[in-house]
Amino acid sequence: MTHKSWMLPDGIEEILPPRAGQLEALRRRLVDLHQRYGYELVYPPLVEHLDSLLTGTGRRLDLQTFKLVDQLSGRSLGIRADMTPQVARIDSSRLRHPGVTRLCYVGTVLHTRPEGLETSRAPMQIGVELFGHRGTQSDVEVVTLMIASLRAARVKGLHVDLGHVGIFRALAREADLGQEAETRLFGLLQRKSLPEMETFFAESSISDVHAQRFRSLVACVGGEEVLPKARELLQGAGDDVMAALTELEDLASALMQREPDVVWLFDLAELRGYHYHNGVVFSAYSEGHLHEIARGGRYDGVGASFGRDRPATGFSSDLRLLLRHFEESSSVSGIFVESSNVDKAWSRIEELRAAGERVVCGLSEQDSASQHGCDQILQAVDSGWQQSDI
Repeated sequence: MTHKSWMLPDGIEEILPPRAGQLEALRRRLVDLHQRYGYELVYPPLVEHLDSLLTGTGRRLDLQTFKLVDQLSGRSLGIRADMTPQVARIDSSRLRHPGVTRLCYVGTVLHTRPEGLETSRAPMQIGVELFGHRGTQSDVEVVTLMIASLRAARVKGLHVDLGHVGIFRALAREADLGQEAETRLFGLLQRKSLPEMETFFAESSISDVHAQRFRSLVACVGGEEVLPKARELLQGAGDDVMAALTELEDLASALMQREPDVVWLFDLAELRGYHYHNGVVFSAYSEGHLHEIARGGRYDGVGASFGRDRPATGFSSDLRLLLRHFEESSSVSGIFVESSNVDKAWSRIEELRAAGERVVCGLSEQDSASQHGCDQILQAVDSGWQQSDI
């Protein structure tokens, strides 16, 4: 048997000590933070029936989902590629609470392909979802919690991009674009490819007025000056366009007042999650990393596929990515007990562990304190047992 037989698949990693301990510390820190904001923890299953995973908004995940056949029922199963649709199903079909429901979650998801150069095919997704409220207040809460989570992970150089997919959707309806043309224009806007957009406009029946409004989206990128510029450039557009822009303005105003130290950027041509979100969208970045470290947005109506139409907003991140920022001390401390003293000192060992101390009991003379990362040793004294620095 060659070493290749136990190599991990491409894009799949394992985490070893001491980083595994740091990952667990980060997980606990973030889950505790989310619960302090009132979010209740759920653990969706790793595997579900495929038609449930890909229902409604989940259809976008079809190519990212590993598929298999249930040997018990013969039905197609999928390994989750995103936990958000699962949490929406739990809210709509299992909990069915009246009013606002706040849920948080953490677990590994699996992708057939990595989403970016810095990403794993098995991200450890952590996030929150808020159901049952439509409006700026819930979006502000979710973005604020995203920022608090990134700060808890000690992310530096934080900046957040804000957009609103409803602006493009409304413009597409006004221009009477068919589905094929809308999908093509969406791709061009994502690439911000003005030459290709001009070719598209020349080949289509879209009016000059509507074409100019789509061009305006590409020009609306930058700081807070983008919002009044967008209102001027989109003047004359329909009520839905202006309502979406107002929502973005209200969100920006509240967030900039609440989080003045964050760098806020606006991009009306940023439509990531377009086939999933239908309102404000946001992504967080840090210095030195090209890929977003957290993202989210509004996706009202996702629960309709599960029998309950609910407004919803939320965000998620990958704990593995956040771990790169989380500089918890890598040194391991503890108290070592030589094998010859374990039975004699057992009562004291139990007391120390109950008090939260890490105590390693030697099993042989070959065991050593340094081997197990211990910086103290338990020794016998006249009054009993006490630990001393090595």
